[in-house]
Amino acid sequence: MPTIVLVDVSLSMARPLPPTDGGEEYQRQNLANHGITTLLDYIATHSRLEFTALAVYSSLWELIVPFTRDYNELKNGLLKLDVFDKTRLDVALQEVRSTVLEEWSPITPCQLVLVTDGRSGIGPGSFRHLFDNPKGSKEKSLPIPFPFPCKIQVMLICSQSEALQTNALGLSQKLIDINGGGGNVHIPEGPLGLKSVQQMFLKLAESTYAPFYGTLSCGHLKSDIQLAPAPEGFNVKHDFETITRTVSPEIEVCGFIDVSDICSPPTISRHLVLPVTTKDSNGKNKEEDEVEDGKAPSFCVLLHGSLKVENMCAIVNVGSDWYGILYSWADSKKKSNLMLGLVQPGDESISWLGKFSNLAPCTDFDSHPYGEDDTKTPFPVRPAEKRSYAQNSVVWVRASGLQADIQKVLRQARKLPDKQQAFYKELNRLRKAALIIGFYELLEGVAAMLERECTLLPGTAHPDAALQLTHATKQLRLSVERDVTHNITPLQTNFTNEND
Repeated sequence: MPTIVLVDVSLSMARPLPPTDGGEEYQRQNLANHGITTLLDYIATHSRLEFTALAVYSSLWELIVPFTRDYNELKNGLLKLDVFDKTRLDVALQEVRSTVLEEWSPITPCQLVLVTDGRSGIGPGSFRHLFDNPKGSKEKSLPIPFPFPCKIQVMLICSQSEALQTNALGLSQKLIDINGGGGNVHIPEGPLGLKSVQQMFLKLAESTYAPFYGTLSCGHLKSDIQLAPAPEGFNVKHDFETITRTVSPEIEVCGFIDVSDICSPPTISRHLVLPVTTKDSNGKNKEEDEVEDGKAPSFCVLLHGSLKVENMCAIVNVGSDWYGILYSWADSKKKSNLMLGLVQPGDESISWLGKFSNLAPCTDFDSHPYGEDDTKTPFPVRPAEKRSYAQNSVVWVRASGLQADIQKVLRQARKLPDKQQAFYKELNRLRKAALIIGFYELLEGVAAMLERECTLLPGTAHPDAALQLTHATKQLRLSVERDVTHNITPLQTNFTNEND
């Protein structure tokens, strides 16, 4: 994910550290530069595809290096940093917001690494002023939460005793909580110095930018791969449970499907799938003496070429009850990449495919699901029951709506047996709605009304009318004991065939 390194260059960052015996005197700005260099070295080695930008702030903001993958340029930008006046965090956050929205889409997750000495500043625009203001003015001044997913990592260049005196830990955590995207507050362990700051930045790098290595397999074919960016775990809290999933290093291809059938499923993240050359225990390539670079056989490359030519994608299992989609994605006419899209955990995360566990090879079916000449498709899979939004629902917000539905049933009942089909259709519609909301008294009331209609039938009425009304009354009273999906069917009599 894109990263912005935001460095505090206010006057307090020029404060020197307590002198040590025979040691060199350092300012806090020197420690910040050393820590950022450690972070950039780690990203360049392990996550070289990440885009990183460098910016500074005091009372104003300046973008030193825009988003780039050239980490030498970022290190050279650190050499240009100078010290300015007071801290104005609100200006910096507003510019971060504008820069990210201008460069990336609002759905792109970003990382903000805020490097500061923890001093809250003085006057308008300071940490304490923004948080102590009333709610209305605070929301107007502070440009967070960001309109895009963003984790804020606060790197404090101060000792633990200084952080307690200035309440830097509390204010920084409050900033992360208001943004709501997650993040952490980091502080050096032990005495403040080059080594402790370096360890702090290295700990952040290892927890946030560590590469993800795994194995992609399909039957007996295997390939070592790297996913970039590294996938994060899935953690969602529901009313009665918390769903937690992690991507397994063993990614297995379950099967293949046409791109036209899977269309564009909703994904929670997308990752580049890169082949990794097999290495032995000494870190040397086993094949470097035998095969030239770029010509080593790789199942990952073979799979990518096959999916691209056949216009298909692969369904892969990435964890316990968690699936993903492998497909070829092209950012230009000449260059394409193998991508992994992770869908929501679950067996039915792509509704039009049905359950993943029910998918099987075409040879398992009696007749070819795509037809002999590939002119049909088995997708989308039709649900066993109609969705609530796919049919006319019964809504009784007012008494007039309920009264109209009862009158419709009685109106059809008086026209039996001519309106027999319409009568049972309206009766089942009323019965199902009453059972769903637990309105059992309505069923008894309608049954009593149908009994009364049966006694009021004229002598010239068809004999089948009385039989159908008596049958419907009995079935209504038995409805409470039956399933909501059960429908009342017409009574088969000697008069039914005559009416048909």
